[in-house]
Parts: sequence; structure tokens; C-alpha cells
Amino acid sequence: MKIFFRTIHLYLSLAAGIVIAVLCFTGAVLVFEKELEQGWHPERYFVAAPGEQPRLFLHQVTQAVQAVVPQSRVTGVKVYADPARTIEVSLAALQVKGEGKPKGGEGGGPKYFVNPYSGQVIGPYVYRDTFFYTMFALHRGMVAGAVGKFIVGVSTLFFLFIIATGLVLWWPATGKVLRQRLSVKWDASWKRLNHDLHIVLGFYSALFLFVFAFTGLAWSFEWFNQGIFTLTNSEMKGPEPPKSVAAPANARLTYEAAYDIARQQMPAAQNFSIQLPKDSAEAVRVAMLPQNAPHESANDELYLDQYNGQVLGKLAFKDRNLGQRVRRSFKPVHTGGIFGLPSKIIALIACVLGVTFPITGVILWLNRLKKEKKQKQKQLAMAD
Repeated sequence: MKIFFRTIHLYLSLAAGIVIAVLCFTGAVLVFEKELEQGWHPERYFVAAPGEQPRLFLHQVTQAVQAVVPQSRVTGVKVYADPARTIEVSLAALQVKGEGKPKGGEGGGPKYFVNPYSGQVIGPYVYRDTFFYTMFALHRGMVAGAVGKFIVGVSTLFFLFIIATGLVLWWPATGKVLRQRLSVKWDASWKRLNHDLHIVLGFYSALFLFVFAFTGLAWSFEWFNQGIFTLTNSEMKGPEPPKSVAAPANARLTYEAAYDIARQQMPAAQNFSIQLPKDSAEAVRVAMLPQNAPHESANDELYLDQYNGQVLGKLAFKDRNLGQRVRRSFKPVHTGGIFGLPSKIIALIACVLGVTFPITGVILWLNRLKKEKKQKQKQLAMAD
């Protein structure tokens, strides 16, 4: 039976090994993306909070950005409770003359960072132009379009079978073998060391790599997402956001007014992301991250009438159906951020090890072929 599993393990690894190594490498880079980005460019994200000096009003913040980028349209503002954080201002994608597509970041236009005390503007920040976007595009297979995403998805499926068959092959027959497969013999020959690096470290990282690969399928296959909601007996689509009901002739709600109302609703939120409506019927949407949120995707959403600021509705993360809560938890689980720094460190180590396994596995295979060739030659010599 182990010969059967070894064959599956080998050929799936040969078929998808390079893609898996790339996925693990880019995944390792992206684990600490936020921390590295903030460490490399602290001026974008942090300011020296000047004691008692009050923050600028949000309309002053947006005006400061529009003074730098004339004729720009602000689409959103993100305000942090931390007084040492800048305010993030998102703009609509800019249409470049002579080009078919608007110029902007992933999911929209450029982003600017504003000192909430001095009004200093830093930017633009366009995610598509960054090193981390390149890593992200490689990780998702987006560099090769739909074909690349499909290859990544299939390779991820293969990875799950590779991990599962690897555990079957690892399973020891005796207690002595078990002790050998739980520790690396660092002073052994290079062949034995390569064997241990693949077998022993593969065992310790298998569960984590399986979880990362499994959750990664959500970005590759729609049937996988649908399966989440089927298994949880949940509706895939969330409730329809409420509409503004006041007459369009009334004054429009400002960012500052929306921010004040949101703070009244959740004074201890870590941050507030405010998006003004795109048409005359939509509501102002404010995403608020509670202080005790289980992860960064567990936002509560507040809906305000765009004309008079009336609270039209609120959707807390805990009130979403089970399928939506599970699906929203996939990203922090996949990136290792679900339990903060400890789980990120584990994710980084597991991904780095994941890069090595295709290499050590190929060396194991080549050594086995070489050994089998020698045995055949020896048998032929004895036969003669």
C-alpha cells in the first residue's frame, strides 16, 4: 500500500513542485507584509502625536489631498483611534488620457496618507506598483491571467494530496522508527540529513501547510466557496444594505459627521473606514473594527442616511450567518494573522520549509534511483 501512496506522492510532487515552491516563497514574503511595509515607510503610517493639539477636521484632510491632486474625487477615508497614525484617503482611479484603463491601485485609485495634525500629505501609494503586489500576483497566479490562477488552484489541490500521502509514508511501523522520525540527526551524512529535513520537518509543518493550502482554495475555485455555504447551510449573499430615504435636495452627510456618528455607536473601535455613496440612493457605509475583534476581517458595518445622518442599520460581524463568518476568517487563517504574532511566526517558518520540500524531495528521489540502479547492476553481476 505504501508503494501506491509513494507513487502518488512522487508524481504529484514532480508535477506541481515548482509551483508549490513559488507559492510557499511568496506566501512567506507576504506573512509580514504589513509590518515590513510600515517598517520600510514609517512616514506613511505614523506621526508624532503633538500632545494636546487637536486633529484636523476630516474635510480639511480631504481638502489637503485635493490640493495636491486637483480634480480628484475622494472615495473613502480611514481613521485610526491610535493618535500616532496617519489618516488614509482613497481616491477614485484616475483616467489617463490615451489609455483605456484607469490608473490606480488594486480595487480602486491611489491612496494618500495625511498627518492629522499638520495636514502634510504623503503619496501617492498605488498597490499595483509595489514589490508586495508583485509577490501577491505571483502567489495568486495572476501574472498568467486566468490560466495562471487555474494552475495555482490545481497545484494547491495537488499539495493537499501530497501532504496527506506524505503523512501516510511518514507513519512509523515501530517505536524506534518513530523516535528517528521525530528528530533531525544533524551530524549524519548529507544523504541522511536531507532525508531528515524532508521527513521530520515535513511532519512538523504538515498540519500548518495543509491549513494554508486548504484555505487558499477559496481564491482559486468558486465551487469551493459555494461549498463553504452549503456545508454551513448559509446564504452566500449577505443582507441588502439599506437605502437612504431623505429627499436628495437636502444637504449631504460629510465625512466628519459620519465619523462622529460612528464613534457614538462604537467609541472603542480600532479604526473607522468611511465610504460615501456612489449614487443618490445608497447609504454611507462605515466599517468599524471593534477593540476585541477576533481578527482584522471581523468588521462591524454601520449604514447612515447620506442626507440626514440617520442610522439606517448596523450589521455586526457576530450577526452574520455562519458561512459568512467562516469565509471572512479564511484570509487571517491563510496569512497566519489569526492569532497575531505567534501564528505569523509559525506561518513564516512553515512557508520557508515548504520551499525546501520540493528540493529535498527531488534529492531523495534521485538518491533512491541511484541506489536502485546500483542494486540492479549488482544483481546482474551476480547472475553472470
